[in-house]
Amino acid sequence: MLTKDKLRAQIELFPDEFSIDELVERLIFIQKVERGEKQSLENDVTEHEHLDKEIEKWFK
Repeated sequence: MLTKDKLRAQIELFPDEFSIDELVERLIFIQKVERGEKQSLENDVTEHEHLDKEIEKWFK
């Protein structure tokens, strides 16, 4: 979950001028990374072999 501290830290990384779109994109990216880290820690991942089969379907 995004906290005020995380938001402040991200805003500090931005240049003096930036668009709302840039900020929203960064926040969405952070949320997705955090979700991925949580899934990894909980071993909620897709096996490599299963992923290969799914990718094969995309190209048929």
